[in-house]
Amino acid sequence: MLKKYFGTDGIRGRVNNSKINGEMFFKFGLAAGTYFKNQKKIKQTALIAKDTRLSGYTLEPALVSGLTSAGMHVYTLGPLPTNGLAMLTKKMKANLGIMITASHNPFYDNGLKLFGPDGLKLSDKIEKKIEKLIDAKVAKNLSNPNSLGRVRRLENANDIYIKILKSNFPKNFSLKGMKIAIDCANGAGYKSGPKLFKSLGAKVYKFGISPNGFNINDKCGSTFPQKIKYLVKKYNADIGISLDGDADRIIISDEKGKIIDGDQIIAMLAKRWKKKRILKGGVIGTLMSNYGLQNYFKDQKIKFIRAAVGDRYVKEKMKKNNFNLGGEQSGHIILGKFATTGDGLLVGLEILFSMRKGKKASNLLNSFKATPQILENIRVKDKSIINSTKCKTAIKKSEKLIKNQGRMLIRKSGTEPKIRIMGESNNILLLKKCINIVRKSIT
Repeated sequence: MLKKYFGTDGIRGRVNNSKINGEMFFKFGLAAGTYFKNQKKIKQTALIAKDTRLSGYTLEPALVSGLTSAGMHVYTLGPLPTNGLAMLTKKMKANLGIMITASHNPFYDNGLKLFGPDGLKLSDKIEKKIEKLIDAKVAKNLSNPNSLGRVRRLENANDIYIKILKSNFPKNFSLKGMKIAIDCANGAGYKSGPKLFKSLGAKVYKFGISPNGFNINDKCGSTFPQKIKYLVKKYNADIGISLDGDADRIIISDEKGKIIDGDQIIAMLAKRWKKKRILKGGVIGTLMSNYGLQNYFKDQKIKFIRAAVGDRYVKEKMKKNNFNLGGEQSGHIILGKFATTGDGLLVGLEILFSMRKGKKASNLLNSFKATPQILENIRVKDKSIINSTKCKTAIKKSEKLIKNQGRMLIRKSGTEPKIRIMGESNNILLLKKCINIVRKSIT
């Protein structure tokens, strides 16, 4: 059965549309609170963090109202990276954590990411149970007046998060003498990002730290890497770190200004972890992972498995196969040794720890030659167009043409009204032809 509200990464959409409005967020809070208070009857506590979108100030109170109406006590944490919320949910032994964010989307979108008491994103099974509660009559799940939840503000959430991050590394770990450029996308990491690296002794050049409710991901952050490339060159930095709106992604610029995506970062980490005997099992990638990465792992004798697109599915496959490293080309990278979900700052620390003895980012982060890849995102009114006869015929034709010379992947976006067309091949002319065949069937 298809899910009604949840997509590949929580609930997301246009603000004040059918799903993302105050009335629905009250229902989401009431449903999630009702489900989780019945699973663990110790604390009855929920944590709420958010990114910097203006709409967060209208949606958060509605969510709080729903949770407390279900009898859950609530801590509001303010702007905090998604994995910071996951870490604090686990540390504080809360029933659930809710992140109000639309990640890398523009300011006019918003949504929710839900985490269980183990700090993991919810399974499809649990999401479907919560969806049933969302559609139930409100009165059925309201608590008695003497059982309503209380609300408190946790002012030092970012400091607790930074302390947890640093605890994963030796006490003498220092970034003194390093110059780091960081683009926080005017998002959830705008406080913790610069503060973390500065506390370790680095000279930090910061950008995207002045959120105004509208400028999150606006020509900045991991989806606009030209900015971090410019900052690295301007300040002659050793490395550039670019986050997305909720800081669970990372894209790097090396000291030469070359953009390093998630696949290259994963390749470097896997090789290093294997050498240090830290790597467990192998690596989980996704259907979008570059074919060159797959071949690199084959040469390195590192097991590689593809999961569906979405870091939640990467984590599920990591857990199933007992692997401790996985991620996506987009920069969602899960360090299973330390975290339960993607964390741009944690991955940044791991890279910087590898550089601490004077190694250059350009030497560390160019492990394999990527197979040429073209990715086009086509905005559509109805994503079901991918199932039309015209589109299916075009997909089959493109796949037949590129067979034995590359691959095609056409899918619906789980977070935006878009069809994503991806193709890989060393034959660029053929690749462009195949992309064009599919594009024409959609536009």
